[in-house]
Amino acid sequence: MRYTLVGLDCPSCAAKIEHELQQIKGLEHATINFANRTLELPPELARRAQEAIHRIKPEVRLVEPREAKQAREHANGRRNLLVTGISAALLVIGFLFQESLHQTPYSWAEYLVLLTAYLLVGREILRTALKNLVRGKVFDENFLMSLATLGAIAIHQLPEAVAVMLFYSIGEYFQERAVNRSRRSIAALLDIRPHYANLLVNGETRQVKPEEVVTGQIIVVRPGERVPLDGEVLEGVSFVDTSALTGESVPRKVERGERVLAGMINGQGLLTVKVTRPFKDSSVARILELVENAAARKAPVEKFITTFARYYTPAVVLGALALAFIPPLVVPGATLSQWLYRALIFLVISCPCALVISIPLSYFGGIGRASRQGILVKGANYLDALANLHTVVFDKTGTLTRGVFRVNRVVAQNGFQREEVLAYAAAAEAYSTHPVAQSIRRAWGREIPLDSVSDCREIPGYGILARVAGKNVLVGGDRLLDREGISHDISCVEGNTVFVAIDGILAGYIVINDEIKPDARQAIARLKALGVKTVVMLTGDEERAARRVAETLGIDHYYAQLLPEDKVRRVEELKANLPPRQKLAFVGDGINDAPVIARADVGVAMGGLGSDAAIEAADVVLMEDAPSKLATAMEIARHTRAIVKQNIILALGMKAFFLGLGTLGLATIWEAVFADVGVALLAILNATRGTKCTTG
Repeated sequence: MRYTLVGLDCPSCAAKIEHELQQIKGLEHATINFANRTLELPPELARRAQEAIHRIKPEVRLVEPREAKQAREHANGRRNLLVTGISAALLVIGFLFQESLHQTPYSWAEYLVLLTAYLLVGREILRTALKNLVRGKVFDENFLMSLATLGAIAIHQLPEAVAVMLFYSIGEYFQERAVNRSRRSIAALLDIRPHYANLLVNGETRQVKPEEVVTGQIIVVRPGERVPLDGEVLEGVSFVDTSALTGESVPRKVERGERVLAGMINGQGLLTVKVTRPFKDSSVARILELVENAAARKAPVEKFITTFARYYTPAVVLGALALAFIPPLVVPGATLSQWLYRALIFLVISCPCALVISIPLSYFGGIGRASRQGILVKGANYLDALANLHTVVFDKTGTLTRGVFRVNRVVAQNGFQREEVLAYAAAAEAYSTHPVAQSIRRAWGREIPLDSVSDCREIPGYGILARVAGKNVLVGGDRLLDREGISHDISCVEGNTVFVAIDGILAGYIVINDEIKPDARQAIARLKALGVKTVVMLTGDEERAARRVAETLGIDHYYAQLLPEDKVRRVEELKANLPPRQKLAFVGDGINDAPVIARADVGVAMGGLGSDAAIEAADVVLMEDAPSKLATAMEIARHTRAIVKQNIILALGMKAFFLGLGTLGLATIWEAVFADVGVALLAILNATRGTKCTTG
């Protein structure tokens, strides 16, 4: 069950809670999605999980989803702002006292004003640090801020102590605001959940929740309304906006007998729809679930940052202690107060929040942006892999071509008639769902007497064997005739050709055309422009048909007449020859190519709109039936990776710079506050750009 962590706004705390939960048996792989504050765990372990959370962050509560909306957060923004304002005013007054009474370094007025300001703004931080200290949880940002400011007070740097607490609190407030804004922007990208359905019962409609509608019931979708459930149109004609699902802005016409999917927006027509799937299995529900769960699959850099933060803070504290006490012992003329001040700067800078919060937000922003474009990326790890693609392997039929076959020519041989060849082929293909079989049946265009068809057997990669009206009929490619030892000549054959043999004699062949998708050439060109070194096409079609498509699209290599197991072998060979850290993607229809999709570094399902099998099989699902969407996914992945790198360089670079200045005595606590809070805010704001990136 998915629970919400109410009151969780600290990324460092989220990492610590996650680590604590993973010590519980049964929760070894527990992962907190900080972006939407959720956690998946079995209900029977909820109590133990809450106890573990309480040890780290007592104010964080684990609540069920239905209670999350009613749950009140502990933070009171207005009250905190008021307290911060009063503390800031007292700090100014303290400065004035210090200026007017500088002859008296330990003025009671200075202490009264500045300590009041310090306790007002820092009481929660001090209290939390003390509680954590009692529990043995030492190295967190509350302890660091408390130690740094109490140390400043000890060496009579009261204004600096108040300033650190004040600006830290202001930074935490704006950091929380930035995180919440990012969460809202991501939620807005996914705001496609329908809120009601117009259920038609006995000629009357009433509004109900989509979850209450069951399969087979009838709903009405009025103009301008969002389609609440997947279904089939019974009455009405309209244009529907599919952009929320596919990223495609051009409306699509729907009429009687056609499918509509939850999340689409109805245009001007009134539609009566028969529900074909319950809401929990609808397209929109599955999309939302996939995007929300994507943050659980962390990229390698996210895992590294979490581990890094766990060791980084203690290391800096030990470094600060060494900086405070070693130089006064070994450097002539060095004083304890001088080096203690420099050590306090170390402590202020050491909080790793900028990295811990901005990196996951960057990835979640990229995943949200991709979903807006009709691209479902199932995890940050796959987003990382998309940014490192070296080789892209495409299936041909239904991926680079439309997969809508049309019979172009029927050629009869050996005394058979054209109509006879087509009739036997259509009968043999009567039970097949293959697109080629469907095109042959459409070309025949008449009713097939199924009682005359028996002993149908489909041989994957070869064709169909069946008994039709007492005759043995074979329908398939050149390899099927070779397999059955039937003499034939292929010198005059072109494109996609299906041979028909009756009682061991070649009766003729059928030439079938499959149209290349309009954006296929553009997709290949964009992928190569993005740095993909090799584009490969795999197909079970004949050599001539494969060569025509490959040459038309500018594909580097192609392999034809492949069985499903041959495709897996080819992908494994290509993967074995990849340079280090480079990835391979396979793009297929997500159903027939499931074994190959599973073997690739990134399995991509093409045209997954409403296809359960496609969504389940792949790591990335392109909801629109357009190969160029893969290039768009790569652009988003590259943009996200650039933001992640920028944040790492920004955070570590600034901290290293100010640590160096602090060690040399060239920086004050004021600069240290900027290095901590300021850099964290800059990194978070940069991370939110992932939801706004544009693609070419």
